[in-house]
Amino acid sequence: MMKAKIQKAFNKHLNAESFSAHLYMSMSAYFDSVNMKGMANWMRLQADEESMHARKFFDYILSRGGKVNLDKIDAPQIEWKSPLDAFESAYEHEKLITAKINGLVDLSLAESDHASNAFLQWFVTEQVEEEESVSEIVDQLKLVGDAPGALFMLDKELNQRSPTPAAE
Repeated sequence: MMKAKIQKAFNKHLNAESFSAHLYMSMSAYFDSVNMKGMANWMRLQADEESMHARKFFDYILSRGGKVNLDKIDAPQIEWKSPLDAFESAYEHEKLITAKINGLVDLSLAESDHASNAFLQWFVTEQVEEEESVSEIVDQLKLVGDAPGALFMLDKELNQRSPTPAAE
């Protein structure tokens, strides 16, 4: 059985992961509107991953005999100044999610909830990967600047991203 404090925090984080999916879908729509189909694809697949993360929290809460409390999801931003601005926003968002995961780890330790701590370790590792992949794209966008040919090539490269198999 989940402790009330853990259940409340996990439900709050489930909502944060759902917001992340909405944010990345919004970024995908933005990129599609400026004809950056590869970046749109990358963000759509990122949204799918975030939805999977939310489902992992959903399923975990239920598996521990907890109650899922879905809350409203705020509307995400819909416009960015440039591809760099959008990916910088994504990077800042990933750092925020990392901080939230770290807070959940701290709570699980404080509450001596070792099962939840074990569950969260997958997310700790995942966030390192998430931050690294977005940071790499930010760095590449900074390198190419406003060079249309380089942006075109980067967009084509990001279009090669394929769906990640769902983590078990």
